[in-house]
Amino acid sequence: MLQEKLAQYKVVLASKSPRRQQIFKELGIPFEIQLKEVKEVYPSHLVAAEITDYLAELKATAFKDSLHDNRLVITSDTIVWLDDKALGKPVDEEHAKEMLQKISGKKHQVISSISLTHQDFQKTFHDITEVYFKDLTSEEINYYVQKYQPYDKAGSYGIQEWIGYIGIEKIEGSYFNVMGLPVHKLYKELMQL
Repeated sequence: MLQEKLAQYKVVLASKSPRRQQIFKELGIPFEIQLKEVKEVYPSHLVAAEITDYLAELKATAFKDSLHDNRLVITSDTIVWLDDKALGKPVDEEHAKEMLQKISGKKHQVISSISLTHQDFQKTFHDITEVYFKDLTSEEINYYVQKYQPYDKAGSYGIQEWIGYIGIEKIEGSYFNVMGLPVHKLYKELMQL
C-alpha cells in the first residue's frame, strides 16, 4: 500500500497545520515536519486555483537546497474564493468577523493545492469544493471568533468546528479539501509516484 510506495522517500510535510499533520498520521505516512518561512505573496493577475498552485510551489522553493537524500517535500495552500476574490487567513479578530459576514448566506469555493517536490520532479494539483453557508447572526459570528480564534484558517473558519456544524448547509465536493488537504487526490498522486 502507500507505506511501501513511499518507503524509498524521506517524506517532509512543510505545514504547521495540526489538521494536515493528523491526516498524514491517519494515512500511515511516515513523515517529519519542517517549516520554512515564506512570504505568501502572489502576482495580482492570478485567480482562484492559480493562486493556490503558485503558493504551494512557492513554499516548495524554500526547500530547493535540501532536496537531497531522496526527500519528498509536500507543501500546500488553501484559500476561500468568494465574489472573484481570495480570502486567506485573517490578521485579527475584526478581520475574521468581517470575512465571516462576507461568506454568510452565500456559496463560496474552497481551493486547496498540493505540491510534491523531489530533486527529480515537481507535481502540483488542486481540488475545489463548493460550500454553502446559512445566514449567520452577528452573535454566532462573535461567539465563534472569540471561542475558536480561527486565525490560522482560510476564510476564518474550520468546517470541523462549531461554525461548520451550525453554519454549513451543504457542500459539493471533498470535505477534507475544506479542511485544507484533498486527501483523495493526494493518495492518488502518491500512489502514482
